Amino acid sequence: MSLPAGQAALRRASLVDLHVHSNISDGKLSPTELVRKAAGLGLRVLSLTDHDAVDGTKPALTAAAAFPGLRLIPGVEISTDLPDGEAHILGYYIDYTDPDLLAALERFRNSRQTRARRMVEKLASLGIDVDWGRVQEIAGEGSIGRPHIARAMLEKGYITTFVEAFDKYLGHGGPAYVERDKMTPEEAVALVVRAGGLPVLAHPFTVADPDEMAARLKPAGLVGVEAYYKDNTPEQTQGTLDLAEKYGLIATGGSDYHGVADSEVEMGGVEVPMEAVEKLEKMARKGAR
Repeated sequence: MSLPAGQAALRRASLVDLHVHSNISDGKLSPTELVRKAAGLGLRVLSLTDHDAVDGTKPALTAAAAFPGLRLIPGVEISTDLPDGEAHILGYYIDYTDPDLLAALERFRNSRQTRARRMVEKLASLGIDVDWGRVQEIAGEGSIGRPHIARAMLEKGYITTFVEAFDKYLGHGGPAYVERDKMTPEEAVALVVRAGGLPVLAHPFTVADPDEMAARLKPAGLVGVEAYYKDNTPEQTQGTLDLAEKYGLIATGGSDYHGVADSEVEMGGVEVPMEAVEKLEKMARKGAR
């Protein structure tokens, strides 16, 4: 018996999510909690892609072992800087124990803490008194980032929505924004490749010129582009699919789930074809030979 169109779409959407975050970076749930939630939602493939951190991979893999129907792909999301903003590189099937990768991510985490503290100082100069100790409490054991500052601002009533913190203060070019240690997109792609992983350009429409970025990164080792994404319009999704075809890239996708705002798209809430996973897995096996 076939499902009604709406139910069929929901069922397909619940199979794959290649972009989620835990409290190791700026998500709310622990890696173990994320895996359990994914299994409860009926996902079949999940990739934990914390910002500039892989510390959650081992506990996530351990948790996933209890759910034979759920496959966990080790991943990471590396933040890079551009003159007019940021570009994020997702890495799939990485060796999360690679010493060079771990050293590079450790440097990033240290720089993130320094950056976050400077942002709190800038907010204070604007009359927004956010306690640094509270920001640390919100981050817990994870790497401190802008979402933790935003939550502290929300708690004290300086903003009314989570997004407002970025729109008014913490976003690129905002009055409390602070640059971080820089890594170029090419360097991030190379770092993923050296760690045995497959680099993918995340949410390409946050980049000024996605076509130019794909052209730059393809020779460096880029294998995919995130075509199915929570904020995409249908036209943007189609544009990214066209971009993938033009440069011979795998069209991937995910929800970018953090679990910190009631309004965000649920994990598994973006329809991602299983074909994307099959292509990535085939490429990963080929590289391991």
